Amino acid sequence: MAKLNEISFSDIYVTPDKTAFIADNKTENGLQIIKPDDFEIFYELLQRSWDGKNPSYSVLYENTFYRVERSMALYGVQYCARKMPQKIPPFSSLGFNHELTTHLLSLSNASGLILWSGPTGAGKTTSISSLLKEYLTMEGGFAYTIEDPSEMPLDGIYHSMGGSLGLCKQTLPPNGNWGEGLKSALRSKPRYIMVGEIRTPDTASEVLRAATSGHLVLSTIHANNITDAINSVVKYAASTSMSEELAYDLFSRGMLGVLHQTLNGIDHKIPLVSYLFANPDTTKGDQVRGIIKSGKLNLATSIETQMTRMARGKNIFPDL
Repeated sequence: MAKLNEISFSDIYVTPDKTAFIADNKTENGLQIIKPDDFEIFYELLQRSWDGKNPSYSVLYENTFYRVERSMALYGVQYCARKMPQKIPPFSSLGFNHELTTHLLSLSNASGLILWSGPTGAGKTTSISSLLKEYLTMEGGFAYTIEDPSEMPLDGIYHSMGGSLGLCKQTLPPNGNWGEGLKSALRSKPRYIMVGEIRTPDTASEVLRAATSGHLVLSTIHANNITDAINSVVKYAASTSMSEELAYDLFSRGMLGVLHQTLNGIDHKIPLVSYLFANPDTTKGDQVRGIIKSGKLNLATSIETQMTRMARGKNIFPDL
């Protein structure tokens, strides 16, 4: 059989008996067993790369990064490894409609939070990484990412269309402390901050503070829909010393957009996205910001209205 990296797949599951499974692309969730010629080498790399503490880590195998999740199954250690792209795809190639793409790119000079939500494996990290790359290519500037593990090859120098340079540095949260990582990011005076995932209270509270302090912050969160995504961030933040009222207030002031993404299809998956944006001009009144500040998230009408206007090619903020 071919070598591992010659086989097309996104995720590989390795059971304790060293059987490897990937999607069979016949049904939405069906699997098949594969036996690559170099599987033993890859399996040994999965084993020796674990630091003994963090179940999430990255490995580099034959010039390809894999994001690994190590877990204890009933009969031993099990691995799930996601093959990461060697290059970040252009944002225009991800399958979002033209109007949504145009609006997201127009936020390159704005400040606030772009929160991308969805289930595991829906492409959230690919989306925000590709969007950040577009911003660096458009505007230049310094970008600081906090990820555990780092997934996309963002680190490096970018040449912007205006002739300026962009610089991205990818970092890990120090000792697993995401809140401290964000504080360190703010002290580094970045234009852009990308937080791989909001999954701790300290992360949520620091993201909200960063989003209201002149930075453009991009992050992801696991959620079932837009309302759940907002509530999850607020509940996380409110489990620190921050009150729930203040968390809703900071979210309302710092929000640029919240998106929810799933993937549809079997062999060729396309994104299905719902979204809600706030007016990037915070000096003007905004119904969405008002609703979120109140904590009563009756957002269905606002989401439907914005998506309908955008689908018709109309500006979602008529006064812009």
